[in-house]
Amino acid sequence: MFGRAPKKSDNSRYYEILGVAKSASQDDLKKAYKKAAIKNHPDKGGDPEKFKELAQAYEVLSDPEKREIYDQYGEDALKEGMGGGGGGHDPFDIFSSFFGGGGNPFGGGSSRGRRQRRGEDVVHPLKVSLEDLYSGTSKKLSLSRNVICSKCSGKGSKSGASTKCAGCQGTGMKVSIRHLGPSMIQQMQHACNECKGTGETINDRDRCPQCKGEKVVQEKKVLEVIVEKGMQNGQKITFPGEADEAPDTVTGDIVFVLQQKEHPKFKRKAEDLIVEHTLSLTDALCGFQFVLSHLDGRQLLIKSNPGEVIKPDSYKAINDEGMPLYQRPFMKGKLYIHFNVEFPESLSLDQVKALEAVLPPKPSSQLTDMELDECEETTLNDVNMEEESRRKQQQAQQEAYDEDDDMPGGAQRVQCAQQ
Repeated sequence: MFGRAPKKSDNSRYYEILGVAKSASQDDLKKAYKKAAIKNHPDKGGDPEKFKELAQAYEVLSDPEKREIYDQYGEDALKEGMGGGGGGHDPFDIFSSFFGGGGNPFGGGSSRGRRQRRGEDVVHPLKVSLEDLYSGTSKKLSLSRNVICSKCSGKGSKSGASTKCAGCQGTGMKVSIRHLGPSMIQQMQHACNECKGTGETINDRDRCPQCKGEKVVQEKKVLEVIVEKGMQNGQKITFPGEADEAPDTVTGDIVFVLQQKEHPKFKRKAEDLIVEHTLSLTDALCGFQFVLSHLDGRQLLIKSNPGEVIKPDSYKAINDEGMPLYQRPFMKGKLYIHFNVEFPESLSLDQVKALEAVLPPKPSSQLTDMELDECEETTLNDVNMEEESRRKQQQAQQEAYDEDDDMPGGAQRVQCAQQ
């Protein structure tokens, strides 16, 4: 973070908690913490808050960089730079590190136990067609993932031994501080580059020959993803515990997120399907029939009832021909057909007379010859409303610019605004 160097505050409380002098060595800190932590451990009836304070004090003072910040600026600087209290390590984990990584020195095992962190989930998009979601399908996908090395059981070494990283004192994190100027500092927390954030190092001669000390190796695995009928766009298919493995970590999941590709003909709306169909004016007035290829390859005969007239922008529905319902595939929604009617560009006089003979008669005109003589005759022109709206908008903008140029002192106001 950037900011003014914090004012010096109490930088002796952590030393008082551990009962050591400010000049205490790392060995002194370890001995003091171990003695006080055993005395105040909750499993021995100690004060949980005191136990937590001891762990917090030791975590800060055992890290040279955190200790330097604490000695200079006090506890407030650590809270500002690292999100509160100088770190977020589990006090029970810090305590268990003194007894081989998890044992309870009081016997019988810790009533609390050591919590394992959970690995991250791996999310993959999976593109599917509307046909896949209608009929269901399965897809085999080959993936690479990390698994615990079988030769060293995830220890990284032949002997199973490791050493606490000297660079970060086993925390896996480092804090760097930069002086940016008078009374200005920058504090940054980052993974230790010496141990790659693991908090431990392995002797080169002792490294596992199979994983080279990485504790994990890569393996390829084929997963069969079952896409069930009626699944939705954005729905997740989860494979629990199939993500990357890591030591002392609960393996995360592999999650596939369905992404439906756009269909050229059908549109989906929940459990219903919508398809557009254009009729000629003759079909709309005199009846029609056509074949619709459905998503599963079936051919549906669509036809109008005798004497039925289809109006423009009207809908018809076919029951039980929509999408299958997820996990109830024998139930389906509706298939809606949206009809558009295509009118001819023009008609000949003979066609007009023929239509007038069969269509319902026109309503009689209410205008008299005298009224017609008083009217002015007009001409209808074709128009594109989108182009008209765009043209008027451009015209309004141009007029606004022209008004600004014509106003007295307009140039001076623009010049002032630019300064």
